[in-house]
Amino acid sequence: MSYLSFKIMGFTLIETLITLAILIFLTAIAVPTFADLRIRIRVDKEITALHRLLLLTRNHAVNQERFVTVCPLTPSDQCSNEWHKTLTVFYDDNKNKALDASSAEVIIKIKSAIKSGDKLQYAQGRTALIYAPSGRLAVWGGNGTFRYCPKSHSNKSRGIIISGAGRFYLSSDQNMDGADENRSGRIISCH
Repeated sequence: MSYLSFKIMGFTLIETLITLAILIFLTAIAVPTFADLRIRIRVDKEITALHRLLLLTRNHAVNQERFVTVCPLTPSDQCSNEWHKTLTVFYDDNKNKALDASSAEVIIKIKSAIKSGDKLQYAQGRTALIYAPSGRLAVWGGNGTFRYCPKSHSNKSRGIIISGAGRFYLSSDQNMDGADENRSGRIISCH
């Protein structure tokens, strides 16, 4: 084999720089989209977990024929309106919005707190959601909307609407504007 017939295979500097420029351009487009996707996944995950928790709460009330409460508990086992913290589902036979261990009220399920900085709110100042053995809400006027709002991304907020009959519905983007609305067409947002 002669020296002149031997070819070296590889990339030139120009080809490498063009490839690198294309990769940088595609990365610049993909990174914001990926971050957006991660936020949507986080919001969907929290809404799904809350939906399952509400389903469990209502089913326990009906199947066990007892009052069942879901709320964020304080260290003294009283319900509070800090919905972004750990949520607890428990039997609440006297409907006093407190976990009374002395009266056979026990914890059914605990849901961990949401991501720090995000918001989870339920109606204006409500401290608990109580289901009656009938599957309806035990407290008149207890209906409302759970609103989950990710930090700095209010356009990705989602909600769960609770009716007085105890049924719940997921919010959706009804008018295709990119933001979820309730059944009345109001955008889901946190205060």
